[in-house]
Amino acid sequence: MSHLVAIILGFVEGATEFIPVSSSGHLIIVRQILGENNSLGLAFDAVIQMATTLALVVYFWKDIWRLVETAYSWIVGKNIEQKNKTLLLSVILGTIPAVIFGLLLESKMETIFRNVHLVALTLILGSLLIWLAQRFAKENKVLSLGRGVVVGFFQCLALVPGVSRSGATISGGLLAGLTKDEAVRFSFILSIPILLGSGLKKLLEVRGDLLGNSFGSSLLLGSVVAFLTGLFAINFLIKYLKTHNLNVFIWYRIALAIGLFLTF
Repeated sequence: MSHLVAIILGFVEGATEFIPVSSSGHLIIVRQILGENNSLGLAFDAVIQMATTLALVVYFWKDIWRLVETAYSWIVGKNIEQKNKTLLLSVILGTIPAVIFGLLLESKMETIFRNVHLVALTLILGSLLIWLAQRFAKENKVLSLGRGVVVGFFQCLALVPGVSRSGATISGGLLAGLTKDEAVRFSFILSIPILLGSGLKKLLEVRGDLLGNSFGSSLLLGSVVAFLTGLFAINFLIKYLKTHNLNVFIWYRIALAIGLFLTF
């Protein structure tokens, strides 16, 4: 893999992992365009996904540390704030549905789901979900355990390329009644365990490909680009949604889907 291709793939992963346009869908599309659908693709994608997950951990390190402290205090019997306990339990229980469905659909995610036409279709369906979420959002409730689990089930939709993890979970939060700021924040925090878990699992599965091939410099370059771009994308989305809605992403998704149907 050339350095240029590594930079392009790293940028695409970092730029699309956290905004509601689907990183997996974009990687499939870009690989199709570049002719990079080789056996090392999954290994490379696993590494750069871990790089973007690291960006998420760095950005939300205070929240993660607070969750760790809450878990420790709970275990040793110390008093903890109810809102911290609710967030911790919401993250734990909200992650379980995606783990279960991820294991059940794993074989399809690596075969049937890696299809450009399916990505185009789910880009449109995901746009409809985001529109419905904005249309019927109440935005008058705080995070509760029940609402956290509801958002966790919406996260399962992101197993299909083209849906978008952030798009699905933010939509789920809005439909559950969370404020937009709370839905966005919980969406990011909830994604950390599943992104770390799936990334580490995939790395273990493809470690032979990584060790047996000499594309280390391209891998490092792509990872650095993905990490830096991911940090920018997280910060951008959080600030953007404070004063804007999700309509620009809806129109982008629809335009991209139409382009895919006409091109492939």
